[in-house]
Amino acid sequence: MPVVDVKNLDGKKVGTVELADDVFSAKVNQNLLHEAVRHHLASERAGTHKTKEKSEVSGSGRKLWRQKGTGRARIGSVRSPLWRHGGTVHGPVPRDYSYRLPKKMILGALRSALSIKLADSKLTVVDGWTLESHKTKAFREALDKLDKETPTILVIENGENVNLERASRNLGGVSLVAPTALKPYDLMRHDHLMLSREAALKLSRALSATKTDGEVTVSEPAATSAVPKQKAAKPASKALAAKKPVAKKEKPKAKPKAKKE
Repeated sequence: MPVVDVKNLDGKKVGTVELADDVFSAKVNQNLLHEAVRHHLASERAGTHKTKEKSEVSGSGRKLWRQKGTGRARIGSVRSPLWRHGGTVHGPVPRDYSYRLPKKMILGALRSALSIKLADSKLTVVDGWTLESHKTKAFREALDKLDKETPTILVIENGENVNLERASRNLGGVSLVAPTALKPYDLMRHDHLMLSREAALKLSRALSATKTDGEVTVSEPAATSAVPKQKAAKPASKALAAKKPVAKKEKPKAKPKAKKE
């Protein structure tokens, strides 16, 4: 398991934390990362583009001149797509660009993104985001003590923290996300990841494929006996009655007809 140092808001080491091996040291899958980013960007598109067709453009539908005899090209309407201010052929229409991505692919992309951050030494675990006030200046100073050179930072906090929300929303390049709302696109868009100890442990438990110590396993009930149950034997009388052949009823013989004298 990877062991990461835990720092306080002054930038000093106060301890260590063990993270899940299959979450923060997983094999990086570039295809999953590409598909996850593509899926997120597609869902962000508004899809409100629209052009006017021939029937929607303003203008008369009268035939401008007769079909033959003028020496000019035949024309049926001033709204023709061949003309200026005419309609558009096969133009864009409002549509929804979002599509469904399997949950396993999203989780795999999250593991790959977290593993990249840890491998590149761009992951910092903070003991806790306990801010005394909601002022942006104090929060900016704490970020500079942790990492001063990174332009964009993704902050992850587990639970509600009013001071952290108000202090971070006015900083450019700093985003605050909950562990339950974390997306691979957020990790790829920011240069550095800073998360609290509780958030790191929660991500380890949620994204790990193996069971952790906190989980309770339910065992199956033991079998009462190893010998399989046998079907109950039928009563002898019913068995004999079932085997006896049923006697067929004989049809009565027809009486001979009397001869006519």
